[in-house]
Amino acid sequence: MKLLEEIQLKPVESLKGKDLLTLLDYTSEEVQDLIKLATQLKTITKAGKCPRLLEGKTLGMIFEKSSTRTRVSFEVGMQQLGGYGMYMNARDMQIGRGEPVSDTGQVLSGYLDGIMIRANSHTMVEELAEAASIPVINGLTDIDHPCQALADLETIAENKGELKGLKIAYVGDGNNVAHALIVAAAHVGMHVTVATPAGYECDETIIEKAQQIAAKNGSIVFVTNDPVLAVKDADAIYADVWTSMGQEEETAQRLKDFTGYQINDALVAHAKPDYMFLHCLPAHREEEVATSVIDGPNSYIFEQAENRLHAQKAVLVSLLAE
Repeated sequence: MKLLEEIQLKPVESLKGKDLLTLLDYTSEEVQDLIKLATQLKTITKAGKCPRLLEGKTLGMIFEKSSTRTRVSFEVGMQQLGGYGMYMNARDMQIGRGEPVSDTGQVLSGYLDGIMIRANSHTMVEELAEAASIPVINGLTDIDHPCQALADLETIAENKGELKGLKIAYVGDGNNVAHALIVAAAHVGMHVTVATPAGYECDETIIEKAQQIAAKNGSIVFVTNDPVLAVKDADAIYADVWTSMGQEEETAQRLKDFTGYQINDALVAHAKPDYMFLHCLPAHREEEVATSVIDGPNSYIFEQAENRLHAQKAVLVSLLAE
């Protein structure tokens, strides 16, 4: 780690060689340190001095779902760190033709230094990690999206300073993005309010675990069906699409069920005047968010998207660097 010491970077040593499937598996200190490392790496990268800490390392990147931000940010992140990101479409692999996930994990462990996978099933990713002898990173599943949440909190920290004690409100579908955000925010001591329509609530087990983490960090996780109550005095407001990939047949029903949950000027008036609007993208303007909000002065969506690169580099360095 001589190079790391020279540039005063502090990788999260306890994560070396481990997986990132969900931030529920990490301690609050580890999550907080990853966010700090992400900001350090961003500063160094902007100065043109990103260290090649993954020289000679190869990250296999398996995609079952289409991607813009995940693919590009991981590929660029590996390149900036001196390594190589290998794109693999699951349809073109034997895993797409029925090869057992366990066989794939063991085979790839002999070729690669790490695996990032953007998958349909969280259970499948867990099976892959169990079989692989190299770190597996969850690039998105139906249950969780940890890399996104790290970038989200990095964005808030860079603009608000101390995260502890801030309030973030998530309004919309209780999906993978919501799950990851709630857990990450609990780890840093942020107060979290989640407003979803009836029938679209977050997973109860994840909520309970996040509430336990939050209690240890002096914050609360509160769930409701009332978006106005959720965003009241919020420092940040978060939205995601109402219909995710694979749910297209539900679009008409979801548009009906989510009436009243749009992030618009009337709703954000209940937040703090300097609130931050966040969205993981892609966004459907005039569905989950009004154009005036997402393209307005309180929107940080593109900084947030960029920070996927730096947050993931923090993960890659911590898990893969020698």
